[in-house]
Amino acid sequence: MALEVGRMKLCFLADARNPIARNWISYFVSGGHEVRIISSYPCRSSTLPVASQHVVPIAFSGLSRIRRDGSVESVGKIPLLAPLLAELRSGQLVHLRNVVRHCLGPLDMYRHAGRIKSIVRDIAPDLLHAMRIPFEGILAALAVKDVPLLVSVWGNDFTLHARSNPMMKYLTQQVLHRADALHTDCQRDVRLARAYGFPAARPAIVLPGAGGVQTDLFHPGPASHEWRDRYAIPPEVPVVFNGRGFGAYVRNDTFFKAIPLVLNQVPDVVFLSVRMANNPVAKQWVQELGIEQAVRLLPDVTRADMAELFRLADVAVSPTEHDGTPNTLLEAMASGSFPIAGDIESIREWIADGVNGLLCDPANPESLAQAVLRAIKDVQLRERAARENQRLIAEKAEYNMVMQRAETFYREVIEAL
Repeated sequence: MALEVGRMKLCFLADARNPIARNWISYFVSGGHEVRIISSYPCRSSTLPVASQHVVPIAFSGLSRIRRDGSVESVGKIPLLAPLLAELRSGQLVHLRNVVRHCLGPLDMYRHAGRIKSIVRDIAPDLLHAMRIPFEGILAALAVKDVPLLVSVWGNDFTLHARSNPMMKYLTQQVLHRADALHTDCQRDVRLARAYGFPAARPAIVLPGAGGVQTDLFHPGPASHEWRDRYAIPPEVPVVFNGRGFGAYVRNDTFFKAIPLVLNQVPDVVFLSVRMANNPVAKQWVQELGIEQAVRLLPDVTRADMAELFRLADVAVSPTEHDGTPNTLLEAMASGSFPIAGDIESIREWIADGVNGLLCDPANPESLAQAVLRAIKDVQLRERAARENQRLIAEKAEYNMVMQRAETFYREVIEAL
């Protein structure tokens, strides 16, 4: 396929609100490419200067307009559903929400296939990039047959979503049969993609999902004193930060239950957790465990604030039982915060236990507590890890380097088809 010199016409089928997708897409916008977005979630017109943006709410996303901090805003014309949707998104029913989406979401794809086909035909892009398999990749595979299709695999697409029921497994296999190229954020998912039917002859690339780490923002250094003052954290008190928010695969129950075990040995540790300020489940855990004095439940924060929080934190925890390469893990490593994460295959591609971080059983509060205690007490371990993590980020995850590789990969895929 012949390309205008230096310029590609790209169409992204993605959640246009999502910071991961926006971080990736903005590189191609700033590079002067013609970029069009089909957003899979209701959102305002993109603040990115793209050529066009369409909204096609899929998997019933049109019913949910819950802020990331868990608070409720109006839900279309049915406001009585707002409390229930909030609970499904971030409360005790979060697992039920996933079951419902896995069972009914695939059926909703067929309703939108015709519209996606029409939009993509009118755009006539050089490349369509569906950013995750459920449900953007599924919809693209159903609707578009004559445009080169690149599919991104996000951390749980295979280990959680594809295994949820036979229909999700089948549709995941269909996506991989249709995809002309694949982007994953860990080597594990290339292996799993091949097992699900992605042909060995088709190209795949492993790059951080959000395009890498913007090291001008996420870098080591002292945090502003304002942050300790803001959350009433005394000087020199150790800080542990959970930047994962709520999700069916994030073991926040383990995180909160580990806190009293840590406080029994180091009573002055302060624990920060974002996207939980208005979360009733988190508040209930804090009250029942009697850890109010040690815990700060924060709202959603900007990326600049996340960087400050990572610099403030001695330790950053990521207690997940399903994951690819979490962007928060890379950002913590880049900012000098000591990473503790669930001991799963994809994480071991970045963390060598006891070298540049610690691995724990994400379902075991005692395992997480022991890792936190070891990290707090072993200053030399944290210092060695910080140096090693700076090297890893510079070599494997720096944003501009990663996105230049992505741009080259796009061209290779287009030219090959």
